[in-house]
Amino acid sequence: MNIDNIVVVGGGSAGWMSAATLIKNFPDKSITVIESPDVPIVGVGESTIGQINEWLHSLDIKDEDWMSHCDASYKLSIKFTDFYKENSGGFHYPFGNPSFDNVHFPNGVSDWFIRKSLDSNLDNSNFAETFFPAVTLSEQNKIIDNKNNELAGWCFDRDVAYHFDATKFGHWLKNNYAIPRGVKLIQDTVADIQSSDQGIDYLVLNNGEKVFADLFIDCTGFKSLLLAQTLQTEFESYEDLLPNNSAWATRIPYEDKEKELEPYTNCTAIENGWVWNIPLWSRIGTGYVYSDKFISDDEALSQFKNYLINNRPHKKSKELVDSLEFKNIKMRVGIHKQIYNKNVCAIGLSAGFIEPLESNGLYTVHEFLLNLCLALSRGEVTEFDRLAFNESCRGDFKAFAEFVALHYALSHRKDTEYWKHLRNKHYPKTMQTGIYSSFGIDNLIYRRYVESNYSNDMGGMLCVSAGMNFLPMNESYVKRQFFRHNSYDYLNHLQENCFPLWDLLLKNRKDFVDSAPTLYEFLKNKFYND
Repeated sequence: MNIDNIVVVGGGSAGWMSAATLIKNFPDKSITVIESPDVPIVGVGESTIGQINEWLHSLDIKDEDWMSHCDASYKLSIKFTDFYKENSGGFHYPFGNPSFDNVHFPNGVSDWFIRKSLDSNLDNSNFAETFFPAVTLSEQNKIIDNKNNELAGWCFDRDVAYHFDATKFGHWLKNNYAIPRGVKLIQDTVADIQSSDQGIDYLVLNNGEKVFADLFIDCTGFKSLLLAQTLQTEFESYEDLLPNNSAWATRIPYEDKEKELEPYTNCTAIENGWVWNIPLWSRIGTGYVYSDKFISDDEALSQFKNYLINNRPHKKSKELVDSLEFKNIKMRVGIHKQIYNKNVCAIGLSAGFIEPLESNGLYTVHEFLLNLCLALSRGEVTEFDRLAFNESCRGDFKAFAEFVALHYALSHRKDTEYWKHLRNKHYPKTMQTGIYSSFGIDNLIYRRYVESNYSNDMGGMLCVSAGMNFLPMNESYVKRQFFRHNSYDYLNHLQENCFPLWDLLLKNRKDFVDSAPTLYEFLKNKFYND
């Protein structure tokens, strides 16, 4: 089938990201968005991860173009607080790859696990602090553009992400990118859908107009109007892997913006799930993710309010919390077995959703879109093209879902039935092989006396495993291996030379960051100086 006429059903961030991506890649195609004035937008996907930079770059969108219009701020990391145990503190998963040199780290990140095995008092958060300069910035609430490479191994353009108002971002894409480039807008509601064995024949709008297309993009959110309701495409639930299916969300004003405007998303584990904290320029987005199989919606709201009262810096926290508006969101966790079925392709929540830990909502949007553009760029779309698209997207989705599940599998919390369930449930074998592959070959750190070939693109897996105290070795294992390979000279070199250098490296970083601008100062001078 030749795809010349594409209709996107649904606005919001997914709809307008789809329209913007398609018009950029295929300016000669007809791209239309049907945006209903009667359908509310979910609008809580406010946190992104580093890959969004690749998508923005592919569309030639610069920070200066959109950030000030979308209440946006920079994000350097995701912090996980109390996930390992109750009151265990937090650890970071920053963006980018681990940064190390041959002088400080002769065998790369594996040297850190040797040190941890020999020093049980070394904090689990030290792994990310050692290998990711962004952690030092995050913990001091600072940011720099690093144009002179003052923090070696960290790239501002590549290793930052964003917090922003997703609804405003959709509006900006609509009015400042998609429509100016030729995307057509129909503001009406789909009243009826005519379909056949070939897919969707046409849509009928409230005003009676019939809308035809070669390809329909379903961006209708969890209801998945075209792919699920019309084509009856089978949905694969991830409920057994990820039980969280509900969230309460609200917005909180700043009391001390310079202090509270942090360059990271903070995820804090509490009784029956976790609370997100996403600082935008003008306010904070926060919410409680939980499973309604373990707690009722009313009980969850009560727990969430108690958390906010006890963990906000406001002097009148109870009065503030009582004045807030709370929105309950029910999540459909899983993915359709065919994302691209006949002449319908779903993007965003209509395709599938992983619970919001690790800020993955918009990630699947831009990654699925880039895969779709690859399929469309081949010319005529065949059934094999659709199969290849589905396989690629579902593979990425499954890997990301298992990575999210790992945060629960490695937890040692047992304070409620919810956490006991997560620590005792059976997880897929692929999760076990996945985490071990990040440590080295066949779960052995050593290939001679130490395995030096860690995969640098496994930073996330390593940060989470180190932060959750899931280590590939202990003191006995280290001593046995060094004895077996007669390499105590290397171990002595690490202890006498390298470990002290790491501590000095961290101290020098912190001293440098002390004089860096706060995130508030940086953003105010760059975008919000009006």
